[in-house]
Amino acid sequence: MQNSQKVKIAVVILNWNGKNYLQKFLPTVIAHTQTPDAQIYIADNGSTDDSRAFLRKNFPDIGLILLDKNYGFAGGYNRALQQINAEFYVILNSDIELTDNYLEPIISSMERDETVAAAMPKIRSYTRKEYFEYAGAAGGFIDRLGYPFCRGRILSELEKDTGQYDDESEIFWATGACLYVRADLFHQLGGFDADFFAHMEEIDLCWRLKNNGYKIMYYPQVTVYHVGGGTLPNNSPHKLFLNFRNNLLLLYKNLPRQRLYPILLLRMILDGMSAMMFLFSGSFSFFLATLKAHFAFYKLILKFREKRNALKKYHRRTRHKQIYTKSIIWDFFIKRKRSFKDLDF
Repeated sequence: MQNSQKVKIAVVILNWNGKNYLQKFLPTVIAHTQTPDAQIYIADNGSTDDSRAFLRKNFPDIGLILLDKNYGFAGGYNRALQQINAEFYVILNSDIELTDNYLEPIISSMERDETVAAAMPKIRSYTRKEYFEYAGAAGGFIDRLGYPFCRGRILSELEKDTGQYDDESEIFWATGACLYVRADLFHQLGGFDADFFAHMEEIDLCWRLKNNGYKIMYYPQVTVYHVGGGTLPNNSPHKLFLNFRNNLLLLYKNLPRQRLYPILLLRMILDGMSAMMFLFSGSFSFFLATLKAHFAFYKLILKFREKRNALKKYHRRTRHKQIYTKSIIWDFFIKRKRSFKDLDF
């Protein structure tokens, strides 16, 4: 489908073999999107279950975009959003439970401040409602070596939400699980990088937006609940492969020259240490996934060199306050710092 009539807000869910999540959560999305300013779309990423028949039968009024195969999170959204004419996109995972008034506070805040390119709400766990959820929590950051973490989630440590992060704040990246983004800027910057396929493509997009002078914001007035691991479970070797490979691609693409090679060298050493830990702990599939990630990174270097060169003029703007100047790995494992408030920003 091609939407020629412009809507203010397009709520877009990318589905891949997720009929169960659509059955469970799509009715709540509809119930909480009762505004003439918004239109819901499902982009089906080449599902092989009966998602499409289910949607046609049960939700005929929802915009349905059919893709011919699975292009991943990044490529799937790029192709879908090219067909939707909107002012704002709300990119929403199919395993998100929304709450009342999830649109107005964030969209209004972005309208008041045109320097805000993208934003996210508070993300709490669907299964442990009082705790933050891994994918985003209360706003994303990275450390000097490129390791992502969040307010409310340091590595695997999740904090209970006691209101400690109830302040509006500028962050480094907003989660793709529930991402509010200006449509014109999304397309102007080329959208997600499809070569990432899935994982960390939203960090790459936010980094490019920040280098272009825009802000990424966290707005705690809205809370949503995320199941997490819906497409790839957390113990998936393929998910580990994507995270290791894409983290290296993220750094190679966006770091300024003077910092790139020292940081890449350190990351090679640390990734090698992680691989050996997987091997000695008996996780041979994780060991192989780490090695494959590095070979895949080397294979893509020439292609990403062109992307890096295209962004070179923006690399001088990378000293953002939201990049932690220390090592989150050192702080977590050696200094035993387990919450964002313990960090020395």
